[in-house]
Amino acid sequence: MSDTLVIIPTYNEKENIEAIIRAVFNQKKAFHVLVVDDNSPDGTASIVENLQKEFQSQLFIEKRLGKNGLGTAYIHGFKWALKRAYEYIIEMDADFSHNPKDLIRLHNACKNEGADVSVGSRYSVGVNVVNWPMNRVLLSYFASKYVRFITGMPINDTTAGFVCWNRKVLETLQLDKIKFVGYAFQIEMKYKAWKHKFNIKEVSVIFTDRTLGESKMSGGIVYEALFGVLKMRLNGLPK
Repeated sequence: MSDTLVIIPTYNEKENIEAIIRAVFNQKKAFHVLVVDDNSPDGTASIVENLQKEFQSQLFIEKRLGKNGLGTAYIHGFKWALKRAYEYIIEMDADFSHNPKDLIRLHNACKNEGADVSVGSRYSVGVNVVNWPMNRVLLSYFASKYVRFITGMPINDTTAGFVCWNRKVLETLQLDKIKFVGYAFQIEMKYKAWKHKFNIKEVSVIFTDRTLGESKMSGGIVYEALFGVLKMRLNGLPK
């Protein structure tokens, strides 16, 4: 039994899913993986189910009926994890933008270095982004600066999606009251954890843009992140 579950949300990730799962299982620490698939029409779920024959006690899948957003996929995965004995739950993309070799570093920050939440940060030491066009780098970098200014959170990469949570944090946050589903979901989760005075530690990582499959970034996601955060700060969030 592993003490750590890696949650990978998927929608049309057939080019990446087997490779990322094998890469997670090839780490020196034992991890379990939960794939939360939003009814991918490209057969992503079938690939995972075939791999389950090889990784019977390590790999799990939850299949949802529709494409309902990143945030709801993670909430689904968090609830699944909390029903089991995992002490640490890690968010991770399927497309290798998050390096599986950094999983152990995020885990160690929580287990051995006193963090309640560890964030794989692109911006804690310079700008560590590979293969993004400059306009997207600038959008992401200044979005994090904007969020930090609006919310007051002492976090350099507020929109990061490579995060390790101690289960006590997820047990404390009222997951059913999380409002946002896109990148603002990542901000809201960190903001609530910070308001509860949990210790959040940034771990510097290199983010590499996907080489296979299609990005899920959209204008609506950016709008939610930029304007939703302002609304969140002005209205206040229930704990």
